[in-house]
Amino acid sequence: METQKFNYDNNIVRAFLYATIAFGLVGFLLGLTAALMLFYPELPEFLFGTDDTTIKSLASGNIQGLINTQGALGFGRIRMLHTSAVIFAFVCNSFFCGAYYSMQRLLKTRMYSDTLSWMHFWTWQLMIVSVVITFLMGINTSKEYAEHEWPIDILITISWVIFGINMFGTIAKRRVRHLYVAIWFYIGTWLAVAMLHIFNNLEVPLSFTSWKSYSIYSGAKDALVQWWYGHNAVAFVLTTPVLGLMYYFLPKAADRPVFSYKLSIIHFWSLIFVYLWAGPHHLQYTALPAWAQAVGTGFSIMLIAPSWGGMLNGLLTLRGAWDKVRENPILKFFVVAVTCYGMATFEGPLLATKSLNKIGHYTDWVIGHVHIGALGWNGFMAFGIVYYLIPVMWRTSLWSKKLANWHFWLGTLGIIFYAVPMYISGFTQGLMWKQFNPDGTLVWKNWLDTVTAIIPYYKMRFLGGLFYISGAILMVVNVIKTIKAGSFQKNVPAEAPALANIGSARKEGEGIHLWIERTPRVMAILAFITVAIGGLVEIIPTLTLKQSVPTITAVKPYSPLELEGRDLYIREGCNACHSQMIRPFRDEIVRFEGKNGQYSKAGEFVYDRPFLWGSKRTGPDLHREGGRNPDSWHFKHMYNPRITSAGSIMPRFPWLITNKLDKEQMVDKMKLMKNYFDVPYTKAEIDSANQWADNQAKGIVKRIYSEAADVKQQVEKDRMAKGASFVPLENREIVAMIAYLQRLGTDIKTTQIQTASVE
Repeated sequence: METQKFNYDNNIVRAFLYATIAFGLVGFLLGLTAALMLFYPELPEFLFGTDDTTIKSLASGNIQGLINTQGALGFGRIRMLHTSAVIFAFVCNSFFCGAYYSMQRLLKTRMYSDTLSWMHFWTWQLMIVSVVITFLMGINTSKEYAEHEWPIDILITISWVIFGINMFGTIAKRRVRHLYVAIWFYIGTWLAVAMLHIFNNLEVPLSFTSWKSYSIYSGAKDALVQWWYGHNAVAFVLTTPVLGLMYYFLPKAADRPVFSYKLSIIHFWSLIFVYLWAGPHHLQYTALPAWAQAVGTGFSIMLIAPSWGGMLNGLLTLRGAWDKVRENPILKFFVVAVTCYGMATFEGPLLATKSLNKIGHYTDWVIGHVHIGALGWNGFMAFGIVYYLIPVMWRTSLWSKKLANWHFWLGTLGIIFYAVPMYISGFTQGLMWKQFNPDGTLVWKNWLDTVTAIIPYYKMRFLGGLFYISGAILMVVNVIKTIKAGSFQKNVPAEAPALANIGSARKEGEGIHLWIERTPRVMAILAFITVAIGGLVEIIPTLTLKQSVPTITAVKPYSPLELEGRDLYIREGCNACHSQMIRPFRDEIVRFEGKNGQYSKAGEFVYDRPFLWGSKRTGPDLHREGGRNPDSWHFKHMYNPRITSAGSIMPRFPWLITNKLDKEQMVDKMKLMKNYFDVPYTKAEIDSANQWADNQAKGIVKRIYSEAADVKQQVEKDRMAKGASFVPLENREIVAMIAYLQRLGTDIKTTQIQTASVE
């Protein structure tokens, strides 16, 4: 058969490579900033100004500078920006970089369309920039790993579809009959992410000119869908695509074939099947139906087998090549990456068991676990790929192996200094929270005692982050020097015989999987069915059966002012540090509710769009916050937490005190809730929403003034100074925030609670 000549496109690979490096540094820097703020919450004050004379500031002693930031450097916003930067900007760009490079060579063809390649690149980078801008402005949905608002969700979908068309088009014009295992993982990734992204981000915009939207799911149902997505974002954004890269780049770097073809088959199909069932393990002991929690635990434990099968397949590929690991920094990164993958995928199922989950959930243990995967598995795989591609694409040798080795050891030290302190911190938190005195009282009744005890570990974690980012900076130096010494080749000449058309029907004596490998359409259909089964079984019953979330008659919709306060809570990213889920444990009920406390019930969250159960407790749980502290306490706590709680690591929110509350969309929000989600607001309530909000606000301000004369004096002084531009306290954001916080958990404090009959 005639040999065909063509060119591989290195230009698009280079673009994604540069984006990977640039956004990697951004993501690491954001993570380092968040880590610093957990033991130095005064960082924004230091940078922008403060009225606290005990804090040094780069600006003058005026707090107006901090107010003018409007919370752009608030911990909640920085944290969600960090996770999105690492996941969507660093890891996804590294995947696209490796996929565009490997696909062309594995399929012996140029990408289907250069135009689609560049459309994919620029739409994805536009999405990342949009995320940065909107998150810093406080525009987010609060849903972990999916905080982007609806226009950005649409942009992600468009970019992902463009990538899919280009990928499947490239597969269709391939010159290699059977698809290699890396391509299987790329196909599985594309299908699963498309499904997860669409179903989790179904939301109703407030209007098509507004960024604000509300999830179509509420409460426990929203929690199940979100963690079905959240866990599988880890699975199909941070795991399966990187496994595809492992199956290509590890054998290439080691110059060895993959250890076992059969193990690759088992690894792929079992992994994409089991992963989709495991999401509910993030919701153990919560108000989620017990059967869903049990299914999540069972399948999480099953995950050990396929995960470790893949890890062993990677490590055993190096049989007979371990001497190369000593000399080759690329293989060093790959070996530690695959080892971290094995560690994380063993620890995850352990944390999914109820015995360990009741200690580890909401603690820093989970943070340590996540970063073994992010820093070790994702980061080190990306670094190894960068070091592999740069010399190949610029046709030169790496400028300095010694510098690459320094990067490796600094990165490894960074992982150790990050993860180990977080494990110790997590164990300390989990055990301190649960410790009782012989008389039945909590040993550590003051939440701050459990926070100050772990500050040294936060400092060690920050040191680990410094090591890690220092190594990445060395990589940048090495990359720049290598590029300058080399010569980049945009189009790489290649040749291969055309693929003969033999039909898609299975041939006599042909193995089933060999047939699947040469029929991409069949593989895609089977892969989609495999990933969809778990979601169908877990989510559809919960969404369709009314029995899954019984209605509690005492639970009423939020008032218009409380609805505005909830949106402010989401804007500031408060759910990054506070959970709203009291589990049925003696210590949690006593700590957060008192003698006659109630743990959280599913029926309490039916009007919560989105749910705010949280995944980390840096501060205490807030589900029973209503009525625990006076309104004036919340006012002062938001202005400066260290006034009310000495030693607190909570950031300040002075702009809430000064900002005028925007009520323009308040009525529209109530109408949307009623018309789209059947929230039982009456016409009279909607028509009188502004008066309802004003009356509630006046009551809050009246209580603040009666409880804190100093606040009243300061507001009066402010009124005299500003004259006509003065905004009454009743019309400021802080009052809406207080209204929301004082509402939390108060519905079922009535004497008699009835559960409505289920029809």
